[in-house]
Amino acid sequence: MLFNKPLSYGKLSGGIYDFEFEGDELPRHTHDETTVHISIVARGSFKMVGDGWEMVAKCGDVVDFDVGQYHAFIALEDNSRLINIIK
Repeated sequence: MLFNKPLSYGKLSGGIYDFEFEGDELPRHTHDETTVHISIVARGSFKMVGDGWEMVAKCGDVVDFDVGQYHAFIALEDNSRLINIIK
């Protein structure tokens, strides 16, 4: 199961996503210029997929998304955590 908690710290905003089990997924989506984000893998690892690309991101990795870039996250380990910070 996927849990989402809003993140707000001064001028920073975004979300903390906890993926309880391996295989939990944040489905394919995109963002406009007001919601585009970077993603930080805080715990565990993820398969990230988009239009024509795929990668594995591990704890400590940072991924910078562009406006309109489709992406999805699939947990590769139980208890994985992703932090998204809006740019």
